[in-house]
Amino acid sequence: MKLSSLSVPCVAVAISAVLSACGGQPAPTTALPAPTEVAALDTPPPTYPIALACEGIGGVSTLKVTVGADGNTSAISVVKSSGNAGLDEAAQAAVKGWKFKPATRGGQAAPTTIQVPVNFTPPAERPNECFALDSQTRSQ
Repeated sequence: MKLSSLSVPCVAVAISAVLSACGGQPAPTTALPAPTEVAALDTPPPTYPIALACEGIGGVSTLKVTVGADGNTSAISVVKSSGNAGLDEAAQAAVKGWKFKPATRGGQAAPTTIQVPVNFTPPAERPNECFALDSQTRSQ
């Protein structure tokens, strides 16, 4: 049987009337909570490799990070290199320990993949540790 577009509202009104007559109420529908996105909780900066800091080498490593339903990172890969393997490795090591509030879908925590830029800006002043590295290099 095919219902016309006019008969569908009539059926809904009829069902509602029957339920009201019986003292019954239509079952309330519960709306699912709105989805939420990942939020950073604890994201300490990476350790800047001292030799690279002394040489004034910087860059941005862009990482693809999967944040699990528990808020921990479960997979990390380089999407765009900083141009220096040492910086990329330092970025991955730091992000591995980061903590997040997981995304939610339907009210439940859900794994999500995000992209994270990790910036390495060379220090304005040469760190004191550089002088010890200079001495080691000269003695070799």
